[in-house]
Amino acid sequence: MIIKLPLALGLGLALLLTGQLNATIIGTNVPARPLTRERIATLPPEQQPAWLAYLVRSEAQRQADQAVLRNELKALGTNQPVVPHASHSAEDLKLDLPADWYGSAEARRIADCVVSYQTAAGGWSKNLNMSTHARAPGEAFGTDDNNHYASAGDFDQAMDLKWHYIGTFDNDATITQLEFLARVIAAGKTGSERWRTAFQRGLDYIFNAQYPNGGWPQVWPLEGGYHDAITINDNAFLHVLTVLNDLAQGEAEFAWLPAATRARARQSYQRGMDCLLAAQIHDRAGKLTVWCQQHDELDLRPASARNYEMPSASSAESATIVLFLMQLPDPDARQQAAIRAAVAWFDKTKILDMAFKSTGAGGRQLISAPGKGPLWARYYELETDRPIFGDRDKTIHDNVNDLSKERRNGYGWYRDTPKRVLEHFKRWNRDHPV
Repeated sequence: MIIKLPLALGLGLALLLTGQLNATIIGTNVPARPLTRERIATLPPEQQPAWLAYLVRSEAQRQADQAVLRNELKALGTNQPVVPHASHSAEDLKLDLPADWYGSAEARRIADCVVSYQTAAGGWSKNLNMSTHARAPGEAFGTDDNNHYASAGDFDQAMDLKWHYIGTFDNDATITQLEFLARVIAAGKTGSERWRTAFQRGLDYIFNAQYPNGGWPQVWPLEGGYHDAITINDNAFLHVLTVLNDLAQGEAEFAWLPAATRARARQSYQRGMDCLLAAQIHDRAGKLTVWCQQHDELDLRPASARNYEMPSASSAESATIVLFLMQLPDPDARQQAAIRAAVAWFDKTKILDMAFKSTGAGGRQLISAPGKGPLWARYYELETDRPIFGDRDKTIHDNVNDLSKERRNGYGWYRDTPKRVLEHFKRWNRDHPV
């Protein structure tokens, strides 16, 4: 698929609205489009049934998930759920301890807590501490993940403030829980049946959440907004692919899974890989480049997320994808082409003799730093490859120093992740000559 996009996102829209000429504002960000019946109706007729069935299934599952909590609250004679303590599951659920620890009483206790927070759909929410206590009836399945600073029309405003990120692949959620349960199950202690049941439900969550084209949304059941987009940000897509590949290969902690489950995981993995490669952006000449943080669920075009996250070529997320592809033991021709194209783009867009650092009271700025680098802007404008930067008011700039101080200091506008790609590519290229 060749993805063709306009040179700038809403270029000049802000200028027309204000009547002012400000050279540092080059456009205005636009919201991502959720999956709707109206959008599905624009697809070729032969594609519509699968997508409509997916949407109907998502809507039904969302209602079923909410009914569980609603019925618990009704039995308790209240309509106010208890909000659990916020944390980060990747920190609370350790995945790097000795194998025998996962057979300990402490590991089994935590596994029971993990199971208690599993939604009816089979997934988990994010930013929850699942290691201290089991979820009680009437306790919410997720913590308060709302943006309390969002203004009217903010892209990050939840459509339902009481049901947000339930469940999700964001912030390592769902995949971390599955990997933890797998380790406890592999330890072979008593009580593994309930953990096996929960693990299988978690796998079904992955399979059910996968779009007909092979991608995954950030949140499932769908909740609208940019959460419906195929999400590469925070390695959400790669975490799903990795666990599916490990399952398919029967890695140590997954060796207990039956062959039929591994076969289904292999098929899901391949569909996901096909989608990832299809989403790689082409430039105006038709050459492959890299990826965006989010891609539209239907047409795979780069999509926006929060107000300051624009459709763009995204350096850090793309670098992580290439590192993932380079560790494949036997990459096919399409995967090799994706790697080489991205490496060429990283080499083309690297920034030398500059640094993004604190300058005192003014906060972080891009300054001259002879001998430093390479580094890369987080976002590059599609087709022109110039660095771009977004602010909370949805304006798009071509100079990071022109952003509001809050956003300039509160976001990672420059990264050096592609440096690892260029270093690893030298060895990879020797092992995979053209």
